[in-house]
Amino acid sequence: MDVISQALAGLRVGRGTVRRFRRSGPWGLRYAGLTGSGFHVILRGGAWLVTEDAPPVALRPGDVVLITAGADHGLGHAPCELRELPPVVLGSDPPDEAAAPADCEFLCGAYRLDRGQVHPYLAALPDPLVLTPDPARFPAVASVVALLDETSPDQAGADATRAALLDLMLTQVLRQWLEDMGEEDRRGWHPALDPAIAAALRAMHERPGEQWTVSRLGATAGMSRTAFTRRFTAAVGTPPMTYLREWRLGCAARLLRESDASLAATARRTGYATEYAFATAFRRRYGLSPGRFRQAERAGGTRPA
Repeated sequence: MDVISQALAGLRVGRGTVRRFRRSGPWGLRYAGLTGSGFHVILRGGAWLVTEDAPPVALRPGDVVLITAGADHGLGHAPCELRELPPVVLGSDPPDEAAAPADCEFLCGAYRLDRGQVHPYLAALPDPLVLTPDPARFPAVASVVALLDETSPDQAGADATRAALLDLMLTQVLRQWLEDMGEEDRRGWHPALDPAIAAALRAMHERPGEQWTVSRLGATAGMSRTAFTRRFTAAVGTPPMTYLREWRLGCAARLLRESDASLAATARRTGYATEYAFATAFRRRYGLSPGRFRQAERAGGTRPA
């Protein structure tokens, strides 16, 4: 599994949401406090992206705003200061909004993490990113947007469908952003382009239960311990053992959510020698014990978009 796939897999612990907005006249919305990743797609009309520390950006139909790690931002009919926009209130639109014509229509999708943080790779990326999808290279984007817009939360299998479409959308947008860069710039944001680092990542991803050390991972990459640590940290944005811990705990969270494996088995499969060590690390990362995390996830298994 490459680092982008791993980063997105970590988001699946969160709650996938999709919503279409329709706005006319003077309007604006401020999105703040998101722990997770998401996007906006302009479907009709135009809008302005507003952030705290950059000039406003004009958006046209088809443009995508990718929120890699939850940066505060806003959308509106005209340039302004972010603090001037009212916060978005989910579920506040009138029931007949869908029937009304609108000057601007846009789709918002996100993974909201109730516990934990986004993967270090996503946290290291610029936030937000803006791009216009290229239908020649990424024809799937338009289809994914249409399917996200059409998927009803009441349909059978809606949660699984929404998660798959969110994954595909985020993957396609990130891939285009990387491809649009020059080769040297792209290498800095995509550690899989470094064969040595890719080998170490692959080893961690495929065998999280193995008792890895920095020296063993360095040997996998064909490098000394010191050189490997320096190169891995520069490429991925976090030291190797920190990355490994995050990967293991992300795997554990998915096992707790999606399987009936015992806590002891989950600990062994994710590299923890004892259930106590696993529970301590898990609680520090997610704020809940593994058992309570499993109960909370299953109790909230059917959640609205």
